[in-house]
This record gives sequence, structure tokens and C-alpha cells, in this order.
Amino acid sequence: MATVQEIEGVVVNNFGGVNSFVIPASEGYVLIDTGMPQQWAKLEEKLSFAGCLPDKLKLIILTHGDFDHSGNCAILQKKYNVKIAMHSGDIGIVRDGKPAHHIAESFIAKIIQLLIRSAIRKMHFDVFQPDILLEDGQNLNEYGLAARIIHTPGHTNGSIAVLCENGALFIGDTVSNRFRPGLAPFAQNFATLRESLAKLKDTKARIVYPGHGKPFPFEMLSAIK
Repeated sequence: MATVQEIEGVVVNNFGGVNSFVIPASEGYVLIDTGMPQQWAKLEEKLSFAGCLPDKLKLIILTHGDFDHSGNCAILQKKYNVKIAMHSGDIGIVRDGKPAHHIAESFIAKIIQLLIRSAIRKMHFDVFQPDILLEDGQNLNEYGLAARIIHTPGHTNGSIAVLCENGALFIGDTVSNRFRPGLAPFAQNFATLRESLAKLKDTKARIVYPGHGKPFPFEMLSAIK
């Protein structure tokens, strides 16, 4: 794999294979995704280490509503008094606690999906109401972040990417990089997912930060089908 020149200031937190990102914003930080439920202690430790104390956390952005990405939103909302922003397409997941209905294309992905569904049934998820609904093309300058939102439905109806002016592209689960960059193994609609991937290929970012796996150079996005 090509060498990744990390973008200054981006802190990658990995919680059991799920990524959460702390990025600098005006007079504080923005948190992209929050990790899985029951991992609050680890997340709070990472936030503190990064200098992202309660009065410094300006906004939480969810790339989508799946529990492994929104699992600590409720406690952050209460303890840090921070606003949570996401696309309206995934409100039902976080407000009602009903997981998105994903399908899998490959046999291995179908087996993994069964294991994930079994784990979710045993998982306690604290529901919450998002504070801000994001739209495609929305500018985030008012939240102290030089970035814009790209609606990328497919993995879930409300999936989004965050494209920062410094070239960082946070793509949630549209693409993963557990072994090598590839299309998400699970989706609500794979045809829509591939359309969203094509949209991301036109962004001309520098570094791609997936929800699962390591960051990779933007040029590697073009090889994904």
C-alpha cells in the first residue's frame, strides 16, 4: 500500500476496529463518529489525551447512524452538552434504536452479517435525538470547520462524507480498509452505494479516512469498483 502522509491535527481513535476522529476546529474540536456502545471510558480517555475537553468539543458529526458509530452519542450529549449532527435519513436508527436493514453480496459477508446481528441483539444502545440535520453540500464554517457535507447513501440512507478544505475525506462505511480499500461489504442498496462512491471519486481529496481500517491515499479510491 502507498505511504500515507497523515494530515496534521487529525487524531484517529480505533475502538475494536471502528474508527472515531478528532479534528481541529475554530477554538476547539469536532468529533466524527463516537465508537461502539459500552466504550465510553476508552473514548473519554482518548478525547482527554487529545485536549478535547468538554468545553472544547464544539460538534459531533455522524457519518451514519449505525450503533458502532453512534454508540456514545447519548452520553456525550448529556455529559459534554455537545450538539450532534447527522443526516435525516438515519434518524430512525438513533431515535428508535432500530438497526438499518443491510444486505450482503458475498458469502463471507453474509456470515459476518449474521454474527453482527447476533451481537447487536445483545447490545444496549442509548437512543437520542440529533440536534442538527445535515444536507448535501452544506458548509460547516459556522461550526468552526472548513469542510462540507456530501450525502453518500447506500450503506445507509443517511450516510454522509465530510470533505475538509485541507484534503481530509471522512467517508464512514461507504468504503472500508480492513485489509485493502474496498466497497462496504454491507449496504441497504448496493447500486446507490456505487453511485455514492463515484461521487466521492470526483472530490480530489488527499487522504481518505474510513470508518473501518487505516487511512489511505485518495488515489487508491479510483481502483475501487
